[in-house]
Amino acid sequence: MHIFTNPNFNFLRWRWPALALSAAVIGAGLVMMSTQGLRRNVEFEGGMNLVVGFEQPVSEDQIRSAVDHLPGDKQVQQFGDRGGNEWLIRVALVEAADPGASLAATSDQVTKALEGGGLPKSELISREGVSPIIGADLQRRGISATVLSIVAITAYIAFRFQWSFALGSIVATFHDVFVTLAFLVFFRYEMSLNIVAAMLTMVGYSMNDMIVIFDRVRENSRKSRKEPLDQMINTSLNQTLTRTVITSGTVFLAVLALFLFGGEVLEGFAFTMLVGTLATTYSGWFIAPSIAIMMSGRTSGAAGALRDQPPQQPARKAKPQRKAKAS
Repeated sequence: MHIFTNPNFNFLRWRWPALALSAAVIGAGLVMMSTQGLRRNVEFEGGMNLVVGFEQPVSEDQIRSAVDHLPGDKQVQQFGDRGGNEWLIRVALVEAADPGASLAATSDQVTKALEGGGLPKSELISREGVSPIIGADLQRRGISATVLSIVAITAYIAFRFQWSFALGSIVATFHDVFVTLAFLVFFRYEMSLNIVAAMLTMVGYSMNDMIVIFDRVRENSRKSRKEPLDQMINTSLNQTLTRTVITSGTVFLAVLALFLFGGEVLEGFAFTMLVGTLATTYSGWFIAPSIAIMMSGRTSGAAGALRDQPPQQPARKAKPQRKAKAS
């Protein structure tokens, strides 16, 4: 299936505006993370999440006033459909020797606070709690899994291709991670195990896309050694354009359906995958090739820029012909 017939788009023409746009998005995300912080789910931060349903509409300020006297940090946000009467309340866990007793004591504490705050009759729909120690351990494991996956796949690219391409791939991968984190901060999503799983999926997807492009560059370098490296990369991007659009498009549509109809639990995972799919496609076209060209230090003479190429045999000198003897 061919979506494009002999495409000839000049992707590398837009590499500097693309790098500037990425820097602006990542910079804005880092500023918001430093000022507002990255929201973390109860799985990482520790505490208890309670979903409470009220018989009549209530406001966020009413709930906050009712639970304001409870110890620790409190968070209140609407749960489910906008305008509904279900609310998510996060509070610190009551310390107890038995985890089950801690959950029961915390939920009883919140229920009494809501009843004493003059709110309408409420019903506890669900509850989940994680101790701060377990939350810190899960956070450490999530970061380690992400970093180790990037290091392992980058090592493979460095072995298979030249170091400049490996560096381009690792910069592009970190670019995808930071762009996704920036959008999570912009839209106020909480870091959770589901989002970590989505990022790990995104890292593997990004590396696979770049390996396909770099492999096509290597194949083209065997056919034309004198072609400039930037032109060869641009040709390879056009040759893999249909494959990239089909793969990214099908993933995007599947995750979009999950985002629209998957419910509250899968919304963060689906949103991360949506942003990650766009970011990995964008970085495969603009970021990774640009870094690879800059790090290789050359824009012409692509032969030798990639590995697994047979050595070029030196041209043989023609033997001088002997003069015929005079008879």
